[in-house]
Amino acid sequence: MQFSHILTSIALLGSLGLSAPVHAQNTDVGQATADETLVEMSQAFRRGNSQRLTELLPRAQGHGLEPWAAYWELRARLDTANPSEIQAFLNRYAGTYQEDRLRNDWLLQLGKNREWGTFMAEYPSFRMNDDRSVQCYALLADFNSRGKAEVATQVEALWLAQKDADDGCAAAADQQIKAGKIPAHSAWLRARAGMENNNLRITTQAIAMLNPEWANTTGSIFTAPEKFLDGRVLALRDRTKELVTLALVRLAVKDPAAAAEELGRLRWKTQLTQEERSWVWGVIGKRLAMRLSDEAMPAFRQGQDKYMHEDHLAWRVRAALRAGQWEQVTSTTAAMSDAQRQDPTWTYWRARALLAQPAEAADRAQAQRLLQSIAGVRGFYEQLALEELGQRISAPPRPDALTANEKESARLNPGLTRALLAIQIGLRSDGVREWNYTTNLHQNGGMNDRQLLAAAALACQQAVWDRCINTSERTRGVMDFEQRFPMPHREAVLQRTRQIGLDPAYVYGLIRQESRFITDARSHVGASGLMQVMPATASWTAKKIGMTSFKPSQITDRDTNIAIGTGYLKLVLDDFAGSMPMAAAAYNAGPSRPRSWRGQVGAPDLEAAIWAENIPFTETRDYVKKVLSNTTNYAALITGQPQSLKSRLGRVGPKAPESLAVNPDLP
Repeated sequence: MQFSHILTSIALLGSLGLSAPVHAQNTDVGQATADETLVEMSQAFRRGNSQRLTELLPRAQGHGLEPWAAYWELRARLDTANPSEIQAFLNRYAGTYQEDRLRNDWLLQLGKNREWGTFMAEYPSFRMNDDRSVQCYALLADFNSRGKAEVATQVEALWLAQKDADDGCAAAADQQIKAGKIPAHSAWLRARAGMENNNLRITTQAIAMLNPEWANTTGSIFTAPEKFLDGRVLALRDRTKELVTLALVRLAVKDPAAAAEELGRLRWKTQLTQEERSWVWGVIGKRLAMRLSDEAMPAFRQGQDKYMHEDHLAWRVRAALRAGQWEQVTSTTAAMSDAQRQDPTWTYWRARALLAQPAEAADRAQAQRLLQSIAGVRGFYEQLALEELGQRISAPPRPDALTANEKESARLNPGLTRALLAIQIGLRSDGVREWNYTTNLHQNGGMNDRQLLAAAALACQQAVWDRCINTSERTRGVMDFEQRFPMPHREAVLQRTRQIGLDPAYVYGLIRQESRFITDARSHVGASGLMQVMPATASWTAKKIGMTSFKPSQITDRDTNIAIGTGYLKLVLDDFAGSMPMAAAAYNAGPSRPRSWRGQVGAPDLEAAIWAENIPFTETRDYVKKVLSNTTNYAALITGQPQSLKSRLGRVGPKAPESLAVNPDLP
């Protein structure tokens, strides 16, 4: 173990319940100043102040987070650093997260500079190997040196999965397209995805691989697709029908009804292929489904499932569920790829669709097999599958207690120790990254279930609840429910929920999703504290619940945050007639949105699971499902009794007159 690692371990021994040698206890002198140096270096790194980092580096020597200090300093000037200096860093901090992080950065730079000799020498030592751009650079170099035919399939998959227009995968894809290994059609698929997802760079980059002149047209298509589609304009320019498809995709994003009308014209029925038309109908159907329009399913039926993107198919299933068209759920899930179909979401709904239709015994048997393949307590659809099989949700038996050796191994793990120290002095994001790297199942042989439980126990002991939960959730063969669903601040939460008549399991389920019990958590939009309350909402709620002395600066105070957060949740729950899924959606996205996501007046009630799956916002859709799943598991822990997720979900009725709202001014 390196000297810096020893110092780190010594610094934390006391807090971890172990005693440090007398001579080591004197190293605490000046610790606060040393910590301040690390914090200042972190800030300088984020500002890109290379000079200040170099000035501060000597003062960080011997600190438990010295590897971080050295990383920041070298990373800030990586483009001008001498290769021997980089290699010295990699050797000095061998085995650490910082070594592998710098190698990742260096490989990206080497790939960008096309320094293939050094790249291929370093690439085998890259342990994370989770950067798609680096993987693409490696495939690019491999094809250059050996011309491997199988490279094309890997490049295509990585490139189409990239969310940004990176250099690595684009260069590898360009190479394979020019070599005739990847078809031009894949570039058009990539361009369509860019148009659909508001990323013009992706579209332009992909089309430029086929014809740079075509790429010059993408900006005007992106901005005004309807003008590009005008017959008089097309008559004056030599354009491919694939560009017309891009324009229709973009028009569908902006105005799906206009796109449907345009696509229905005879000229496109004859000039575009079935594949091109089906993709556009998939975009139109998706956009209409996201608006909860009854026209979504008619639009989807205009195309063929086999030509649609997986996201289109997902929204087709959602629209079919909302319309009660179970046969469409069956046929569309059948058209999904094996990987998509194995997602618990679509496994569950495929099983439900088979059970909902007049079916032969074999179909019912298949539905049972599908439900059994996912049934459990790990998540929303796993729990619903368990209930479909006639069982309820209970806390599983606790695993065998950790041994002293298992606990000690976690305590003395250098990566975990550094991560906890970083979090302790306020460098949470850096500490979280190192913790995740150290515990990840796919790195350095990974941690087995017992090691993960020990690491989670260490985080719990230090009240680093987000890492406690995250790490415990990674176990596969065993499950420690008390780790996965901890209950910090138990007395405060139970007392408050008793006072206002709120289910404590619901509150814990929400806090777990909102902040992972980090009392000073702050979101990018300004929500604060355990229950992630927005400033304006806090002020409004404080007045409503009689907290006349409330000041905004108190929002991260534990008891104040719990009082305001639970108070607001109770008001929202009452406003939605006790519907837990709708109240959770309102807590996340504001009450006006879930009101608008209900069916039209006169529409039939929906299963709340179907309603939740059709929430247009991905974040809110996932949030509602996780909060309700958490709530059910917390209820099993708190009561010691089997629970039902379905009973908490209930049904969601159509829109009600605004005059019936309990709190019409609810923010």
